[in-house]
Amino acid sequence: MNNENIIQKQVISMPRIGDLAPDFEAVTTKGKIKMSDFAKDKWIVMFSHPADFTPVCTTEMSGFATRKGEFDELNTELLGLSIDSVHAHLGWVQNVRENTGVYFDFPIIADLDMKVSKAYGMLQPNESETAAVRAVFFIDPKKKIRLVMYYPLNVGRNMDEILRALDALQTSDKHKVAMPLDWKRSDKVIVSPPKTLDELNARLEDDTLEKVDWYLAKKSL
Repeated sequence: MNNENIIQKQVISMPRIGDLAPDFEAVTTKGKIKMSDFAKDKWIVMFSHPADFTPVCTTEMSGFATRKGEFDELNTELLGLSIDSVHAHLGWVQNVRENTGVYFDFPIIADLDMKVSKAYGMLQPNESETAAVRAVFFIDPKKKIRLVMYYPLNVGRNMDEILRALDALQTSDKHKVAMPLDWKRSDKVIVSPPKTLDELNARLEDDTLEKVDWYLAKKSL
């Protein structure tokens, strides 16, 4: 077998934006779950970490835990994962709680058989074949994947950006608008460009919009 075939065999597919989140059943620190039944009518932020009892992962999981109230406000359930046993998860949760007072009050999937990690493309062979990279999947209430973030093993995520992106997705859905660079709540949003001459003329006459040009216009919500 040549090197090209070996590389092709190592490639693990990952779900894409717009795909339905792959269904699975798994044991978590809050009991068994089935993805298709989990967090009905809520958004889900599903995130993987390489291993329990590791420094960067502890800072990240603590970040999710301490800001869980902000995710609650955005009608979002947190769902963690690593390729560790549920007993390791429980021991880590208790260790962090004893040492820092931070409690990981959200389910963490025990993915020892790597079934979920493989289904979501969390295993990157050139990074590690046995530890999930730092993936984040934003899943809407219809179980559709709306945004995907991937970080390597040695770089922690940005919690402000995760919350900003989640807020932007929900605001865009609600108001049928787009978000400009660095958008955050209270900033102006982008309205869709005109698609006909009539819409173009109406846009030019609309004094309620901030018009950079006819195709780029912003408004406050």
